[in-house]
Order: sequence, then structure tokens, then C-alpha cells
Amino acid sequence: MWLIWTILIGILAGFLAGQIVKGHGMGVLVDLVVGIVGSVLGGWIFTLLGLGAYGLIGQLIMAVVGAVVLLLLVRALKRA
Repeated sequence: MWLIWTILIGILAGFLAGQIVKGHGMGVLVDLVVGIVGSVLGGWIFTLLGLGAYGLIGQLIMAVVGAVVLLLLVRALKRA
């Protein structure tokens, strides 16, 4: 059940990050996949900063932060 919630939060985070990081876009599907990977990245970033995310809202915020960072990195590399 934990994995299903993680994937759903990642998909929602990818959608929200795609709306936050506007630009030429890479498509909805890529934004959703980046959101799932970004949720893992967000957990890593929060751990490095010594922060914790508790509850559904906390995990969603953490995942959105990670997805935004990852989308910015992917789009920067795409331009290069």
C-alpha cells in the first residue's frame, strides 16, 4: 500500500511541478515520470537539510520540491 501512495503522490507532484515550472514543456507523461523520480529526490534533499515531512501534505510538499528541482535540471540539460 505504501508503494501505491508513493506513486500517486509522485504523479500529483509531477503535475503540480509541471504547472509551476512553465516553459516549452516536455509533455504530461514526462512531467509525471519526473514527478515520481522527483519525489525520491525531494526525500533526499529534505534529509540533507535535516527536515522531515510528515503526513500526506508534508510528503506532497517534499515531492513537489524534488520534482521542481528535477524538472529545472532536466530542462536545463535539454537546452544544452
